[in-house]
Amino acid sequence: MNDFSIKKLDTDLDATGALGHVILWFIIMVVTLGFGAFLFPYAFTKTVINKTYLVDAQGRRVGRLKCDLDLGSQIGHAIIWFILSIITFGFAYLIYFYKVFQYAIKKTTVEPV
Repeated sequence: MNDFSIKKLDTDLDATGALGHVILWFIIMVVTLGFGAFLFPYAFTKTVINKTYLVDAQGRRVGRLKCDLDLGSQIGHAIIWFILSIITFGFAYLIYFYKVFQYAIKKTTVEPV
């Protein structure tokens, strides 16, 4: 990638896409009897990251964030936090959101546009 300075981040996530995503995951949560609630934060974070762009001082998109989370690692990570949430009567689920975001950021790279 060329040398550039990043001025801001931009996203293509719109309300319609977000609503469709939430409806899909609501259905998944019902079908999986609630376990989908532990996978939703990964899908949410990945969707937002993958629709985010780096914008330079001239307003040009110069890079795109790409989050590579595979389903297997998501499930393994979610099972650990599911067990912790049961043991802590749900308290660990609050911390889980932060850990999911950290996990997703570690799996994120910048691609040129």
